[in-house]
Amino acid sequence: MSKEEIALIGAMSPRMSEGVRQRFPYHQVPNEAALDTLPADVRRKATVIIAANKIGAHTPKMLPSLRFVLNLGIGYDQLDLPALKSAGLAAANLAGLADECVADMAIALLLDVARGTTRGDRFVRAGKWGKEAFPFVNRITAKRLGIIGLGSIGLAIAKRAEGFRMGVAYHNRRKRSDVPYRYVDSVRELAATSDHLAIAAPGGAETRHLVNAEVLAALPKHGIVVNIGRGSIIDQDALIAALASGKLWGAGLDVLDGEPAVPPRLLELNNVVLTPHRAGSTHETSDDAVALTIRTLEAWFRDGTNIAPI
Repeated sequence: MSKEEIALIGAMSPRMSEGVRQRFPYHQVPNEAALDTLPADVRRKATVIIAANKIGAHTPKMLPSLRFVLNLGIGYDQLDLPALKSAGLAAANLAGLADECVADMAIALLLDVARGTTRGDRFVRAGKWGKEAFPFVNRITAKRLGIIGLGSIGLAIAKRAEGFRMGVAYHNRRKRSDVPYRYVDSVRELAATSDHLAIAAPGGAETRHLVNAEVLAALPKHGIVVNIGRGSIIDQDALIAALASGKLWGAGLDVLDGEPAVPPRLLELNNVVLTPHRAGSTHETSDDAVALTIRTLEAWFRDGTNIAPI
């Protein structure tokens, strides 16, 4: 067991908390601003932060012995990386663990919206079967899928799409030489040459509103937008307008801009499927996350090796 102090900023899941605490006891605060509530001796000795909430330059100022930040998640936009790295800190995250589960969710949302699965469920539960006509829906087989962000998750989505004989194209920060898919150098062109869009890009200032009104207008009327990346990537008002006007068939959204708040106008739409940012939240991924967290901390405390660097 480590003799060095560890601080947790934010909250772990019960499963993660139980698994980590047995091996690495830690001191918990709800957010970065609450670090000053830790005992002075803990603040002086803490060398590792487990980040489950936003942290930035204030954290190394409060913890003078801090050397290592473990981001408790896959996306790390909650970390002010420039500030942390300028303070000389090493940073790690849990990248890769949920790739397959998140890709599963992307296809699940695409199928749900196209085939009207949850819409049909609501229809049956409301007692409308046999009394009203249920509208025809769309297939995804042999359609064209445009993927924004062909990292490990985007690539996993592409491979699943191949199983539906979908033509796959992608837009990325740079063209990949190791994939057979067509590269498109603008998001608008990708939309214009696709039936559906799947967003698997990271959040942040560079991708904010990357999918805007112009991009949405380039999609065909039967187009579907699926987002398992970050809510900020879509101009939400523009998306709602396109969905409400019938210019788009629908959307499947596991993430929202400003979540967990949901725009009332979005809730009123029958052509949207919403899930609460849980694409990677499976029992299997949770178990893997506990194991990787423990391995990462063990390696760091053993000899300063960062096995999961950002």
